[in-house]
Amino acid sequence: MRIGKANALASLWGFAEATLFFIVPDVLVSWVALRSLKRGLIACFFALAGALIGGVAMWVWGRADPDTARAIFESLPALDATTIATVRQQLMDSGITALFLGPTGGTPYKIYAVEAADLGFGLATFLAVSIPARLARFVLVTIVVGVLSWSLRERISLRARQAIHVTCWFVFYAWFFAAMAT
Repeated sequence: MRIGKANALASLWGFAEATLFFIVPDVLVSWVALRSLKRGLIACFFALAGALIGGVAMWVWGRADPDTARAIFESLPALDATTIATVRQQLMDSGITALFLGPTGGTPYKIYAVEAADLGFGLATFLAVSIPARLARFVLVTIVVGVLSWSLRERISLRARQAIHVTCWFVFYAWFFAAMAT
């Protein structure tokens, strides 16, 4: 994948996942890192840019009509009223720094955006915390995959590493959706 194409796709994927899509951009940025850690890290910043634009859109929606946003969230895979209520409670208990809890618990950023707006957290504050909260996981996953790929390059072909990558993400999402359904 050419670098320009990968970065454009990372931006689009970051936006999509921050709004209504349900597969994280980590899948793409770690794919890019299979060939080049540097390019994977650059793609992380493009994914972040898209995510921030999507976060703004969701924050605006949360300010204007949070009930409709919540109803639509409940129709997405692995999201329900309990998850939404948990995010709201996290924000009420921990403030805007609750955004750092989402990536560790598999809770989508989009919910934090809507709930933060509904609870009165300002857009500038939301975005300022979103940057490290979103970027940390993107970069961590990209570094892990990039370093593993580089260390295995002599023993395992790129095509085989790509097959392992796809398999790992497939297994992760099969487990994730099964776990969230219970």
